[in-house]
Amino acid sequence: MRPVVVEWGMLESRVAEVNERIMEACRRSGRPADSVVLLVVTKTQPRESVLAAIDCGLRVFGENRVQEAGAKFAGLLDRVELHLIGHLQSNKARGVPGLFSSVESIDSLHTAEALSSRLVAADRSCSVLLQYNSSREATKYGFTDASELLEAAEQVTGLPGLEVKGVMTIGPFTDDTAAIVRAFEHTRVVYDRLRDLLGDPVDVLSMGMTNDYEIAIAEGSTEVRVGTALFGERT
Repeated sequence: MRPVVVEWGMLESRVAEVNERIMEACRRSGRPADSVVLLVVTKTQPRESVLAAIDCGLRVFGENRVQEAGAKFAGLLDRVELHLIGHLQSNKARGVPGLFSSVESIDSLHTAEALSSRLVAADRSCSVLLQYNSSREATKYGFTDASELLEAAEQVTGLPGLEVKGVMTIGPFTDDTAAIVRAFEHTRVVYDRLRDLLGDPVDVLSMGMTNDYEIAIAEGSTEVRVGTALFGERT
């Protein structure tokens, strides 16, 4: 089944609503509105949706799969900033150089080493985020131990072609607000420890999606990943 492309006018309205909610969440937290980046999640969406989002002024996009992103964003990389937000298999790292400016899902030193090797071979570089499994759910990727993440960060920092910029987490899939807050609070602590360890390069705390990005902003998120609120439920 071909994905439904949201009409431009409806998308424009949804973008305005999401931006307004981000600004309001920032205001409640005493933060400037420009302290949070809206990353547009376009996984499973057709190229037409990407073009419509660009026409609405959106510039930072996230994709889950290397191959899907390569075809969808061909000829558009001079107009957008593209991040890989899905799990990166080591054998798919060869597709990253020249396509993604950031990989937000580094969950092991092995994956980082594979990515570094491919970037060096292509004479490229990119930023990375370390994925923290804040809810400790078995179905999710990421470091489950803060000390393990920090130890890996020190090693990843020494790999050529990579710059550690921060931490990413996916909140628990629940309606329990307290559980979501706890997960984001824990991630913020890990992020703060990473900043203490590595210093100024670390400035990205990526947490919050369509169902919980306002909670994430209240807990210090600097980047929210939103797709469903813009394009509707995926078919």
